[in-house]
Amino acid sequence: MQRADRHGSTRAVVVLGGEAPLPASATLVGDASVVVAADSGLEHARALGLHVDVVVGDLDSVHPDALAQARVEGTLVEEHPTAKDRTDGELALARAAAFGARQVVVLGVGGGRLDHLLANTAMLVSPQLADTEVVAVVGADLCRVVRPGRSLELRGAPGSLVSLVAPVGVAGGVTTKGLRWELCDASLGPLAGLGVSNELLGPAGTVAVDSGVVLVIQPDVFRPPLCQDALAPVRLVPDTGGT
Repeated sequence: MQRADRHGSTRAVVVLGGEAPLPASATLVGDASVVVAADSGLEHARALGLHVDVVVGDLDSVHPDALAQARVEGTLVEEHPTAKDRTDGELALARAAAFGARQVVVLGVGGGRLDHLLANTAMLVSPQLADTEVVAVVGADLCRVVRPGRSLELRGAPGSLVSLVAPVGVAGGVTTKGLRWELCDASLGPLAGLGVSNELLGPAGTVAVDSGVVLVIQPDVFRPPLCQDALAPVRLVPDTGGT
């Protein structure tokens, strides 16, 4: 993978230091032009065979040997003080967003401490990513963020689970199509159970929201056999227009 040295890249990958990503999650990396690791996310990235362009954080959990090897391989290391106002994950996402990617794929989100999981979930819907398509893998689950003005396409096996959660604040005007229990201009309270454990009726569906933000979760997509249909809408099609 070539190192990113320009803005406007298509896809950025951020690897956090949480639960080690399942190998199947590497299918989302595709032609990513930049990979950013948060602290020990460097080791997760290397286990997936990824070259890390930048590693950020207070570097309190990454193995020194892995960090030294990364430096030899040309990885840029940005060390921050332990006493800081943002988590390593937030720093990594901000670094990835600075490349101007249209899509950010976040791996290694889950596992470990509950406070980290909650903070990482809120981080995915941060306003700083409002203009970016956000895709995350939490354990074996595929997670995507839906904001106003952008309908989300879903695919998968009929009967497969789909959950809609408002991680922060109230999401209004939530409307779905192609799900067993359809929502029409509904409101989802923060972490309310109304949108949990819905199902795809057929191979496709959509989710839209008028205000707030919704996290759409498709459980077990990355467990064998890999659900390629669910991943199809996630893959970006390269631009064929002008510069």
